[in-house]
Amino acid sequence: MRAMTRLTTRRLTRRMLATLLLALPLAHAQEFTATTDPARAQIQLPEPAKPELPSLIFIGDSTVRNGRDDGQGQGADGQWGWGTPIAAYFDLKKINVVNRAVGGLSSRTYRTSGHWDRTKPFIKRGDWVVMQFGHNDASPVNDNSRARGVLRGTGPEQEVIDNLLTGKRETVTTYGAYLRGYIAEIRAAGATPVVASPVIRKRWEADGKTVTRAGGNFAGWAAEVARQEKVAFIDLNEWGAKRYEALGKAVVATLFPPNPETVHTNWLGAAVNAQLVIAGLLQNKVLPEDVYKQRFAPDGSDDRPVVDARKVRVEAPRDPKLPSLVLIGDSTVRSGGQNGAYGWGERVALFFDTQRINVVNNAIGGRSSRTFFTEGRWAAVLEQLKAGDTLLIQFGHNDGARIGDPAGKNRGSVPGIGPETVEDTRPDGTKEMVQSFGWYLARYINDAKAKGASVVVLSPIPHKDRWKPEQPRDFENYAAWGEQVARANGAQFIDLTLLVAEAYRAVGADKVDTFFSDARTHTNDAGAVFNATQLVEALKRLPGQPLQSFLRPVAP
Repeated sequence: MRAMTRLTTRRLTRRMLATLLLALPLAHAQEFTATTDPARAQIQLPEPAKPELPSLIFIGDSTVRNGRDDGQGQGADGQWGWGTPIAAYFDLKKINVVNRAVGGLSSRTYRTSGHWDRTKPFIKRGDWVVMQFGHNDASPVNDNSRARGVLRGTGPEQEVIDNLLTGKRETVTTYGAYLRGYIAEIRAAGATPVVASPVIRKRWEADGKTVTRAGGNFAGWAAEVARQEKVAFIDLNEWGAKRYEALGKAVVATLFPPNPETVHTNWLGAAVNAQLVIAGLLQNKVLPEDVYKQRFAPDGSDDRPVVDARKVRVEAPRDPKLPSLVLIGDSTVRSGGQNGAYGWGERVALFFDTQRINVVNNAIGGRSSRTFFTEGRWAAVLEQLKAGDTLLIQFGHNDGARIGDPAGKNRGSVPGIGPETVEDTRPDGTKEMVQSFGWYLARYINDAKAKGASVVVLSPIPHKDRWKPEQPRDFENYAAWGEQVARANGAQFIDLTLLVAEAYRAVGADKVDTFFSDARTHTNDAGAVFNATQLVEALKRLPGQPLQSFLRPVAP
């Protein structure tokens, strides 16, 4: 049984990781004629799509942009650099993301092959340039194959060679000297340089749990140059190692094409590395906050707030003698004004006659259907429920967190509505048997009904970037699971995802952009009122209209 649980855990972790990351568009792949021979590399590279916007430009090797940037015709299973999927995490109406890395090159040959001279004209004042070299810099300094190696270290050492590949005399310098050259020229153009260490390789120590670092060589030298030059540094080596260790060897294997590949990731692995780059840009405060569509921490978690439950009391009905409309959910229901964010549950009371019904918002940021239950918050809410109350339930935004991954913050529920369980380990070392999303919903429904309350299950509100008709439907699985559980357990269901998406389409993208306080998840005051309006209209259409008599005659 324990072996089966471990197997199920691994399968679920891989599936959830794939669901999260493979949703990124593959539209960035382009057909280019490419060669990685530095003597004749004339690859056609992207240019800023909107020259009037600031640009985030990448230079580097194949771990940033691989070959023709097309996965070698193998789709997501081919080799991809992180500079391709990262574009999906930015608002391209506000910033250009320009991946001018070239596979097979080093900090030396990116310059000597002419790519740097072709990139510099696109760098203007106010831009940012991220450089990531090192994977090819340890190659031979002089041979008739690629002649791309550099001198080790960060010092002033030089070596004059007659290049066997190009037939030209060349002065080769240290890795650090090449990085300093890029930094100086980027600054001279009025742009901001950023140094990233090489991405981590898929190499494990004998214990199978520890990833082999490369800090003493190019990763360490990159950090040293960044520190000396006082530029932002992104430690893809150490952060990547910790990320892989958290995921485990079996899951990390799914981030790469089949063995023996240890350097080049597939699309999934490239997206993981892209998230680390986002984390580094955020940690160093490199870019304006409003250019991000999604944010990540070094452990892979996103920017959804996990509110300290000790600081948010369980709200009680104002008048216990009145019926209550009770809300439970996450930060899209209640954000408390943090960073200008408000959930629809904080504005829905505007539509009700609160002299005749209590509106009790007990949602809390960062919670899933699982953690709202396991933290004891549901028990406190349930104690207050009584006959004649109505409970609205909306979870899903945090339920997709990966079970067993510390980045998931022990929030993920098992996908589906069945009886399957997965063992998870909490930060304090205790074990928890995690239930399915449907199990937690059914528990809420049946507990509330036992107290004589009515229940309405809501699907999650959509993200800012997932409501257009040509896009895949947001929260499709969670909406389907919510409806199935509601019907099976005698509750009503409102597809709030679909209703809000349709309302967004009606007002258009420019208006929708004004509804959010962050890149894609949390609404501001106007967005909260807008979404509350859609919910109230749906409540009016429920069979029997259970809340109709409590609504204000005139909407706010």
